[in-house]
Amino acid sequence: MKSKLKIGIALSGGGVRGIAHLGVLKALTESSIFPTKVSGTSAGAIAGAMFCQGYSPEEILKIIVETNYFKFLRPAISLTGFFKMDSVGNLFRLYLDHDDFAKLKIPLTVAATDIKKAKVRYYSEGELIRPIMASSCIPGMFDPIVIGNRYLVDGGVLNNLPVEPLDGICDYVIGINCNQLPEETNIKNMKKLIERSVIMAMNYNVYSRKAKCDYFIEPPGLGRYGVFDIKKAPELFEVGYEYTMNFIQENPSMLELVTKNNKPEKV
Repeated sequence: MKSKLKIGIALSGGGVRGIAHLGVLKALTESSIFPTKVSGTSAGAIAGAMFCQGYSPEEILKIIVETNYFKFLRPAISLTGFFKMDSVGNLFRLYLDHDDFAKLKIPLTVAATDIKKAKVRYYSEGELIRPIMASSCIPGMFDPIVIGNRYLVDGGVLNNLPVEPLDGICDYVIGINCNQLPEETNIKNMKKLIERSVIMAMNYNVYSRKAKCDYFIEPPGLGRYGVFDIKKAPELFEVGYEYTMNFIQENPSMLELVTKNNKPEKV
């Protein structure tokens, strides 16, 4: 009997634009392409955790839209960040109450940046929520997350498309990037300059990993959406979905990945 294919999906960071990942995942699962392992950074870590828990892409979208994410932030009285992420953990615990990588329905790895050692750290076992918080901890905006003796910030600083945990383990790797950057003719202020510089650096480490992907999905036009533009969530979801459905039609070899016994269990 032929063994099932091992399909890995790597999800980039990108703020609210990460909602496009959900549309992509909907298109893949509707086409019977189910991952056996997922890796993610920042927004990709959050979307990946919820998906691996067993929530459908539509359910995750509803949770994001109905939850005022920013009300869970509180000012950080420190010199390292404006906000603490501790209360964000309370939000994650509503939907990931076991707080355990081992209890996810699909194996997950999340990437975070060890700010002291200047290294990428991958988390795939033990407690779940704090690594997710670390992976999405935007430096300068949030206090670093401390795990053990490591001070951790957003994984996208060094690895915004963590294909390495999938490389050599999965038969096929699908990379999904939502962190695009449009051409800009006029940088109006320092905030825009810093934001653009950070995204440029993150994009470079995405594209340097593109060759490691058997399929690279990058829904167009995402650069025009702000990284915190939550009002555009349904639109972002639809962009990811429509593009991926067309991508699959234009890349019929993807249908070779179809295997029913990769389908995750229902919650």
